[in-house]
Amino acid sequence: MFQNILARLKGMFAKMGLIKEINNVSQLAAVQESERQYNRIEIWKSLYHGRLAQLYDSPFHETKWMSVDGTHHKRWRATMGMPKVVAQEMAKLVFNEKCVINISVSGNDSIEEQLNEILENSHFHKLFQGKLEAMFAMGGLVIKPYYKDGSIHFSFVTADCFLPVQSTNDHIEAGVFLNVTRKGKKFYTLLEWHTWDGPTYVITNELYESDTEGSLGHKVSLSILYPDIEPETRIENLTHPLFVYIKPNLANNFDLDSPLGISIYANAIDTLKSLDVAFDSFQREFILGKKRIMVPQQALRTVVDPATGQMVRYFDVEDEVFKAYADTDNEDKIQDISVELRVQEHIDAINALLNILASQLGFSAGTFAFTGGASVATATQVISENSQTFRTKNSHETVIEAGLKELVHVLVEMMVLYGELSSIPDEIDVTVDFDDSIAEDRIQNANFYMTLVAAELMPKVEAIRRIFDLTEEQAQEWLDRIQQENTQQVPQMMESFLSTAETSIRNVNRTGR
Repeated sequence: MFQNILARLKGMFAKMGLIKEINNVSQLAAVQESERQYNRIEIWKSLYHGRLAQLYDSPFHETKWMSVDGTHHKRWRATMGMPKVVAQEMAKLVFNEKCVINISVSGNDSIEEQLNEILENSHFHKLFQGKLEAMFAMGGLVIKPYYKDGSIHFSFVTADCFLPVQSTNDHIEAGVFLNVTRKGKKFYTLLEWHTWDGPTYVITNELYESDTEGSLGHKVSLSILYPDIEPETRIENLTHPLFVYIKPNLANNFDLDSPLGISIYANAIDTLKSLDVAFDSFQREFILGKKRIMVPQQALRTVVDPATGQMVRYFDVEDEVFKAYADTDNEDKIQDISVELRVQEHIDAINALLNILASQLGFSAGTFAFTGGASVATATQVISENSQTFRTKNSHETVIEAGLKELVHVLVEMMVLYGELSSIPDEIDVTVDFDDSIAEDRIQNANFYMTLVAAELMPKVEAIRRIFDLTEEQAQEWLDRIQQENTQQVPQMMESFLSTAETSIRNVNRTGR
């Protein structure tokens, strides 16, 4: 959809100085690679949505077949929808309603409360898991906070609607957001540029109008659709762009120099196709292998009904079970030529392919299973800490936690920008307590750190911080409360001990008498 827009934008990048004039072939190849990357994103997006007609001029879900009379037909191949399944499963494993974002600002509890209030009022936890699913499917996600009606809200932008224009060490520092809207017969594309002019952060908004979907068209006034948006906003004293780009923790093996991420199933597309071919064959096994009974041709002849005078047949011509044949032996046999369905063979083949897919995506073997029902079941048993699934989950959590830490710092800068804070705090500690209840390592991790504390190899506060993934300040508060509770329990324990001892002595004296 965005191919024509991308081509037009490249020329604009050059004019703005974001892409210098192309002087050699390698620079041209780099620009073309960006287009190829977005072509790949469109492929991943189509698979996530459920259907991909063709892949590089080769049929994928749209297939052709020829009937016995030589007529060519097209049909959509049945699909298991595994791109949606795997993206959803990974998103659930990594981030769910049990995850907690811990924010600690040294000496300022009010900022902590404000930040937590922003996340709570915007339903961030609820929205983020669904958006993570799209991130795993399409290879990237942009979180863009914005200020409206006196508070900060969040906009989530998928990978196909964001183009980086400046990056350093795999960190995107500037980009442009695309928002396509249709009004009547016109298509409008809003370009929201986030760039740097020296130390100044510049947000530029441009609106383009076109008669054709997927074409950028010509520039028009913002007032047509967005009368309240300023064409340009310049912001001083920012240290971070007002957006955060998050991607799966996978190397982009398609473009080693690109800061963009890749889908978790980007390198498993052949397996996805094989799965859908096997599933389509399984489904058509019941269509092509349905019951068939051969009857003599003369059994299908018509006779005149004496009561009505209408021509009637012995068998219902609309019944698909019966097929006529020319009886040359005059035996008038009725033959059942139904074939045996290959149900188990298909189930075994699909399960073998599901295990291959799981291995390619970083899931443990057996995570997905096909039992012959209407859908694929995912393993619900507790995931072992040594399993491939658990290691992959932890790997993705690393980059997501880093992105959420960036997001909190962006929120603080926006609070200063809109006058809710006087200055940026010197130290902001952010940790994310991901839900590891699906794994067996919670108790084992706790025992490990308790052993280190008992051997005096780790402070108690550090053990509490790591076991529960708290900030250092929160861990210290926990330790203080534990020590306070233990102090209160000592007198009670002593009183109970003395009372028990006194009772024992009395019993001994009675026995001696």
